[in-house]
Amino acid sequence: MSVIRLLVLGAVRQHGRAHGYQVRNDLEYWGAHEWSNAKPGSIYHALKQMAKQGLLHAHEIAPSTAGGPPRTEYEITQAGTEEYFSLLRASLTAYDQKPDVLAGALGLMVDLEREEVLALLEERIRAIGKWRRSVTEYYTPEDGPGQLGHIGEIMNLWVHSADTGAEWTRALIERIRGGAYTFAGEGEPFVGVLAEGERNPYATEEPHPGDRG
Repeated sequence: MSVIRLLVLGAVRQHGRAHGYQVRNDLEYWGAHEWSNAKPGSIYHALKQMAKQGLLHAHEIAPSTAGGPPRTEYEITQAGTEEYFSLLRASLTAYDQKPDVLAGALGLMVDLEREEVLALLEERIRAIGKWRRSVTEYYTPEDGPGQLGHIGEIMNLWVHSADTGAEWTRALIERIRGGAYTFAGEGEPFVGVLAEGERNPYATEEPHPGDRG
């Protein structure tokens, strides 16, 4: 599963309507350029592709009086909203050794109701357990990685990652059950996007004038 579609749809949805540089700025503010494939080129490509697919509606905006090329602003469609929530739910439950998928889902999970997030995380723990059982049919952690030669270290890494992931997920469930965070339907959510013109302290570089579509 590619996380870029989830992140871009989520960022556009939070703004209501956003141009490409706003989306890029938000994802860099979240640090997504460090832990996912959400690089500038991928973000702009995803926006254009999802507009072609009907998941986003592209609004052509006239250039400013100061000059510069026209700018495109994107708005999520009904089909895009359905795709977004489908990706979000799948990302909270899937266990596929790709931390960027889970990281993207965590950044957007408050768009769901608290009880649904808890149910999805419980499902994630079951998925981790199922994956672990499939591996330990031919690899026994208690016997150590040496049973498969140095290749066993790969299995060792995966099993330890699964165990750590399950432990961390249980702790997250307890925090959410304890009242942490504001989920859908509970009041004003935490705003994780930058306002128009707000400086991003984590920006990798200033945008080119034409780099806002």
